[in-house]
Amino acid sequence: MARILCLDYGRKRVGIAVTDPGQIIASRLTTVPTHTLWEFLKTYFEKENVELLVVGYPRQMNNEASEAVRYINPFLKKFQKVYPEVKLELFDERFTSKMAFQTMIDGGIKKKQRQDKAMIDAVSATIILQSYLEQKRNLRS
Repeated sequence: MARILCLDYGRKRVGIAVTDPGQIIASRLTTVPTHTLWEFLKTYFEKENVELLVVGYPRQMNNEASEAVRYINPFLKKFQKVYPEVKLELFDERFTSKMAFQTMIDGGIKKKQRQDKAMIDAVSATIILQSYLEQKRNLRS
């Protein structure tokens, strides 16, 4: 099987998580500056077989898209043109930053490390991807 890659897309940074080839476990991969994302994707896709890109899509409490989508939508359009062979899915990312922060506290990460926004973005991407995998499994059951 191919991997699933997940992006927590932000204006400054993009948190990235990936599954194992069996698509069972989501793992934190890295965080890259947003302006280097295309270079990262090109290099990663040359090395790894990726069948799906999951992108965290921010929604408000009333389920409408948040203001941040105006930065994400242009990326999504370009991605579909550049990589038409890679399936693209959006996944609700509400509360993932707060969940990531709490996960880091629960995991015993020191306060100084918890202030690292790049780490929070990568953990958020991991939470988004793991939630996606769990939802996919629940729909099959």
